[in-house]
Amino acid sequence: MRYTQLGRTGLKVSRLVLGTMNFGPQTDEADSHAIMDAALDAGINFFDTANVYGWGENKGRTEEIIGSWFAHGGGRRDKVVLATKVYGNMGPDGEAWPNHDKLSAVNIRRAVDASLKRLGTDRIDLYQFHHIDRATPFDEIWQAIDVLIQQGKILYAGSSNFPGYKIAQANETAARRGGTIGLVSEQCLYNLAERRAEMEVIPAAQDYGLGVIPWSPLHGGLLGGVIKKEAEGGRRASGRAADTLADPVARKQIQAYEDLLEKHGVEPGETALAWLLTRPGVTGPIVGPRTREQLDSALRALELELSEELLASLDEIFPGPGPSPEAFAW
Repeated sequence: MRYTQLGRTGLKVSRLVLGTMNFGPQTDEADSHAIMDAALDAGINFFDTANVYGWGENKGRTEEIIGSWFAHGGGRRDKVVLATKVYGNMGPDGEAWPNHDKLSAVNIRRAVDASLKRLGTDRIDLYQFHHIDRATPFDEIWQAIDVLIQQGKILYAGSSNFPGYKIAQANETAARRGGTIGLVSEQCLYNLAERRAEMEVIPAAQDYGLGVIPWSPLHGGLLGGVIKKEAEGGRRASGRAADTLADPVARKQIQAYEDLLEKHGVEPGETALAWLLTRPGVTGPIVGPRTREQLDSALRALELELSEELLASLDEIFPGPGPSPEAFAW
């Protein structure tokens, strides 16, 4: 396993991040535990979750599954850099009582205590804001975070799904307050097929010393060889991938991608992950395996070296927006 620093911190994390969103809704507790064991055995030490995972009436279930895995002991908790998130409504009926969601100081305090209980731990290593809160000033958010850090309940704070200007606003506010480390990571949608983050989010993250943690590295399965799998009678595309393939132009693009990788003798999903590992500012992509086999495939991406020729061909199929501000100024 390869490791890197998380942004400007001294925290060492694996270049692959274990995403746990499927634990509970799609993968039962026993299989989830087996996947976490295998990830730890492979050297993955960075686990990502969120308080809302489990979804619907089962919100919080994913954190509980991770907590029951920690309870098995064996040094599991101390070996893991644990990241979770706050923002979403945790009410099972879908309607939040006032102050039971978003990023007010009162909800942050309530949410962190609830997550700690579900996770069965005394600390969260990386506490991430799952979305921007347009109603709560960053002075209030940082005041709440500073208290939690002083209490030892969290160690670092990160963002998720933030635009570039909010990353700047958050860290400039932290700097004015003094003594506040500010955001150390940004978790964003970023992959070969979705490169808009290169315009402002990733440059802002790099300038402020945030590690970039891409989610949906296969773009909902679109970059995992979906057309070939359909032709072979495998699992059909769904969600974002199915919507994209319904567009003839987009389908032609994905077909060109799969044809290119077949020519080079490499697997699509592994290539998509390996490409992200070459991108400036990227700490490591989040992989969310439903099965042990999917985890093994993700691990193989760490050993995959992409040639300059292949990287150039991928850019031709999925051209990025180019540097900012030129990308949108002219």
